[in-house]
Amino acid sequence: MADKAQLQESIKAQGEVVRKLKEAKASKDQIGVEVAKLLDLKAQLGTDDGKQMFVLKTPKGTRDYNPKQMAIRESVFNTIISCFKRHGAETIDTPVFELKETLTGKYGEDSKLIYDLKDQGGELLSLRYDLTVPFARYLAMNKISNIKRYHIAKVYRRDNPAMTKGRYREFYQCDFDIAGQYDSMIPDAECIKVVHEILTELQLGDFHIKVNDRRILDGMFAVCGVPDDKFRAICSTVDKLDKASWEEVKNEMVGEKGLAPEAADRIGEYVRMHGGFDLAEKLLQDPQLSQNKHALEGLTDMKDLFKYLELFKVTDKVIFDLSLARGLDYYTGVIYEAVLIQPQNVHPSEELVSVGSVAGGGRYDGLVGMFDPKGRKVPCVGVSVGIERVFSILEQKAEASEEKIRTTETQVLVASAQKNLLEERLKLTSELWDAGIKAEVLYKKNPKLLSQFQHCEETGIPLVAIIGEQELKEGVVKLRNVATREEVDVSRVTLVEEIKKRSIQS
Repeated sequence: MADKAQLQESIKAQGEVVRKLKEAKASKDQIGVEVAKLLDLKAQLGTDDGKQMFVLKTPKGTRDYNPKQMAIRESVFNTIISCFKRHGAETIDTPVFELKETLTGKYGEDSKLIYDLKDQGGELLSLRYDLTVPFARYLAMNKISNIKRYHIAKVYRRDNPAMTKGRYREFYQCDFDIAGQYDSMIPDAECIKVVHEILTELQLGDFHIKVNDRRILDGMFAVCGVPDDKFRAICSTVDKLDKASWEEVKNEMVGEKGLAPEAADRIGEYVRMHGGFDLAEKLLQDPQLSQNKHALEGLTDMKDLFKYLELFKVTDKVIFDLSLARGLDYYTGVIYEAVLIQPQNVHPSEELVSVGSVAGGGRYDGLVGMFDPKGRKVPCVGVSVGIERVFSILEQKAEASEEKIRTTETQVLVASAQKNLLEERLKLTSELWDAGIKAEVLYKKNPKLLSQFQHCEETGIPLVAIIGEQELKEGVVKLRNVATREEVDVSRVTLVEEIKKRSIQS
């Protein structure tokens, strides 16, 4: 009993912690952590008959989506898919889990975030971490040497979730990749153009797309005195510059990675540089960088990239940023990342939504060769849109806005003004369904007409097709516009055509 009393005291104290956080309007993340602790304590308490209480909650780093949220998400997916299709991409799908060896050694320091599954009888498996490595495996396995594909699917990472910033353990990625041997920088420029189109159409707020090149980074590390075997480790540290100060990054380079302080200082001079075509030209004049083979190749390609981006009319948003590193091991050339500068706020009192990177990608020419038995390489370049981060912004904008979001696409409700007309309502509803009209009917034998109108107003159904004894005799249907309350008699024969016409107008 003493244990139970102690638990009840702990629950009371934890409940007080949650209450104070809510009063102080703490962040959702902070409140969520304390609520989870409270639920765990309640689960330990159990019930009077000694059974453990079952806590109804989603696993850490995951969430449910209600119909309103799904309507926003579906709209975003439609925008992204239509862009991918506009650029001539076809789609594929791959298993949600892969052989563990397929994923091992492809993600650098992030490999620790991979979800490993229990041995299921002979095969060691892991949940996919991204869609890029499975795509490379797919190309090698099927001996495909060129394809332009998009893939939208869930991936899994054992990350520390930050739900309000759109960082989850289970989330969708929307990938667009071009595989094949093509002339330098033309597919790379198209990938950046795709990102620009999507972010512009989604109206998330102002953004810029940072670009760099792994070859330039490697050249920069070489001329700064970084030993070859530390290139990738230092690259992962530089990648943290968007979240940490230069001093913190330098301390990690020197203290944890064992880099000489003078080498770190020289890196610091370069990573503070950003510009455009002009910066590429300036660095080509750099007495040290210009003598490095890798950097020279990267800078020459960077000039071509900006030339094509100028033709695509997107250079106003693109910045050549030497601090961009992208920590994944498989990148070999151009890399890029789209960052929201300041998402638009619908209401001035709304807290600013800071979500950082919303898309990223680059060139990975060696990844397919890692899976091919003969080491046959297939050059690839691609981009991934972080849909959850995009969605978290649009969801908060929708909450701040008073605009009603429809969760169905129903065009018309079939209603009756009198009793005993259920069969006639069902008959008309069936006719509309068969004609491709999205129609609903209330599941009551004799619903009140006012209840039927209210259902339309609550769910956003724009039209009501009303039938009564008189309408049945005359072979007409009274069609009501829910918004204006205007009613007109429409011949039963032309009803489908009239509903379609009105749906196009609205």
